[in-house]
Amino acid sequence: MKGTIIKALAGFYYVACDHVIYTCKARGKFRKTKQKPLVGDHVEFSVDDNEEGYIMKLLPRKNEMRRPPICNVDQALLVFSITHPDFDEVLLDRFLAMVEHLNIKPVIVITKIDLDDSLVEKIKRTYDSYQVIFTSTKEEQGIEEVKKTLKGQTTVVTGQSGVGKSSLLNALDIHLKIETNEISEALGRGRHTTRHTELLAMHGGYVADTPGFSSLELEMTPVELSQSYHDFRELSSQCKFRGCLHDSEPHCAVKEAVEDGRIAKSRYEHYLTFLKEVKEREEHKYD
Repeated sequence: MKGTIIKALAGFYYVACDHVIYTCKARGKFRKTKQKPLVGDHVEFSVDDNEEGYIMKLLPRKNEMRRPPICNVDQALLVFSITHPDFDEVLLDRFLAMVEHLNIKPVIVITKIDLDDSLVEKIKRTYDSYQVIFTSTKEEQGIEEVKKTLKGQTTVVTGQSGVGKSSLLNALDIHLKIETNEISEALGRGRHTTRHTELLAMHGGYVADTPGFSSLELEMTPVELSQSYHDFRELSSQCKFRGCLHDSEPHCAVKEAVEDGRIAKSRYEHYLTFLKEVKEREEHKYD
């Protein structure tokens, strides 16, 4: 049989197959090959006469995240508030580089727009090549649009701290009943509970209950960073030099797009800051 691991806990793997959850163990061969099944893995498994399940084979992964440990993620809801806390464009651009590098589609979700809508048009212009959903849980604005994005997708939810991710998840699924500002405790990630990743069935897809990114370092090479943003990557084929870092090179299509307004100048400036960061990290590896 084939299924998907939706939870891993205490050496057991919970595999969903045809709306049934099977409790499985991994065969010893995975330890020998140093393979470790992850939440999100598509697997082949068997169930014996005693109804004990065993994972026999891991199917190829399309991507893999280390922190949190999950694979085969289709999209990420990057949740940022427009105010309280203030919208953090630099942090959003960092998240975009991280998830697009992993071949994960980003969906930008802006919360609390009932408190301040003055930045809506600016955000639309800056991120016009991305899907952006403006939400207010108090006014139930944008919630149905978010629900539609979940269908048929494996989605992680992450973003800025204190932006109302718990309120958003409550609005998406009333059965969660997460207390505002206490999402980690409510979902089993409190200080005194076991940290684990789990896929929750929601609106025709799966939403990853994860602790979020535990590291915000851009763990990639300068060339990988230059290819991370999808619009940079599409333009790079028009750059004069192969492997163009869109920095000091002449005849760079990305820099030309910034100059004529097709790419927001702020995004490009943030990219240059990140490029310096990954270059320095790469240099220190060889010190």
